Parts: sequence; structure tokens; C-alpha cells
Amino acid sequence: MDHYTVIGNPVKHSRSPAMHARFAELAGDNISYDRTLAPLDGFTDTMNRLAAEGYKGANVTVPFKEEAYRWASQLTARAKQAGAVNTLALQKDSSWLGDNTDGAGLVADLKRLGAALRGSNILVIGAGGATRGILGPLVEEAPASLVVANRTESKAEQLAALFNISAHSFADLAGQRFDIIINATAASLSDELPPVTSSIFDGASLAYDLVYKPAGTVFEQWAKAHGCHASSDGLGMLVAQGAESFSLWRQRQPNWQQVLNEMKEG
Repeated sequence: MDHYTVIGNPVKHSRSPAMHARFAELAGDNISYDRTLAPLDGFTDTMNRLAAEGYKGANVTVPFKEEAYRWASQLTARAKQAGAVNTLALQKDSSWLGDNTDGAGLVADLKRLGAALRGSNILVIGAGGATRGILGPLVEEAPASLVVANRTESKAEQLAALFNISAHSFADLAGQRFDIIINATAASLSDELPPVTSSIFDGASLAYDLVYKPAGTVFEQWAKAHGCHASSDGLGMLVAQGAESFSLWRQRQPNWQQVLNEMKEG
């Protein structure tokens, strides 16, 4: 039996073990998948231990994605672009490949929701690591415009320069309109809102929050109350990016939309 894990701090809340168990069941694979709590200063030691114990792969969550980027023996193009790794896969030569499946997972879920990415005007709120992980795949979908906005405009400008897109401060958003608005901040984790003007939602087709909560997020509620036609939390992104990881490990693509529907019902 091949062993996999999700490594983070905290990690007890992670839904990845149940998700990957279901992926494996549908694929007819016999794997184990557990949670690994690593000390904040102990990612490298923890991964070295897991490698010595024979683990074949790992998902990496906060706050270790940048450390995983440095730990990996080799990197995929999208991991290099993201500057972070959320998936580690043992290779036949005993090296470790680092990948980043976050952006691919987001794009897959946006398409599931019927979002027309090509030719659309997209706003991403926040300029942290989560944003860097999703910008590349969004650019590849050829939107008419892609704007990253942040309280500190210089951070947005740094990201915008990497991906040849536009950057704004939160204050600059007044009077602008977008088709798709993505909240890549962690504000919803504490039931808070990013400090942007509510006018950006007027006429928008979709507000998407990378955070996921069973009853939805305050960002979703706020967007719909101010003129956005539809909203979604990030559960679909979680499942779709997990399917990308599973595919990298097992060379077969699971039916992630079936698993997403089951997780919603459960």
C-alpha cells in the first residue's frame, strides 16, 4: 500500500484525507492518506522523516508551501511560476517533484460554475501567496483584463510585473466594474471582509472566495447583497486541485465533480 499525507500547521481541519480516500475508492486504488502536523520550524525534518518512512507523496498546506518549494528536488513549470509548492511526488530516481495545483483547481471550478473566463474582466483581491499561485492559470485563459488589488499597492505591483497584468490599490477600485471577482485574502476565515468598495459587485456575474465554509462565507453574502449575480466558496477548488495531485501521484484523473457533490451532501 502506498502512503500519502497532507502536511501543515494547523492541519486537523483538513478534508484532504476523506477526499483522497474517495478518489482512491473510485479509482480502485489501495492507498493510505493521513494528516501530518509539522512544527512551524520543522518542515524539512518532517519531510525527511516521511521520505525515510516510504511515503510516496504529500499535499502541503499553510504555512509550508514556500518551504516545500525550496525542499523539492525539481519543480514543475507552474510551481516555478507560483513560487510555491502544494504537491510533492516521489519520482522513480528517489528525487521529489514539487508542483502547484491551486491555479488549475481554481480554473477547473470556475469552469464548472459556468464562468466565461476568456474575454472577461477579472479582479483578484489580495496579493499574498494564494494569489501568486492562481494568477498564471488565470492568465492562460486569456481574459480581457486581469487586475490584482491590494491594500499595499506595491505588493500588487510586484505580482503584476511577474504576470504582465494590472495592479491597483483598494482605493483605486471605486467606479470600476468586473465580471468575476476572486477573494484571495484569508479574511473570511475570521468572518471579516476585505476593505474594498461594494460597488465592484454591481453587475458582476460571479464572486468567488478561496476560503470554504459549510454555510458559505461572509464575502459571498456581501457580494450578492450588492448586485453580484452568483457566488461560490472555494470547496470546489479544493477538490479540483486535489484531483490534480492524485493524478500526478497515480496517473489517473478521478471524477472530482462527483466527489465534490458527495462532500457537499455530506
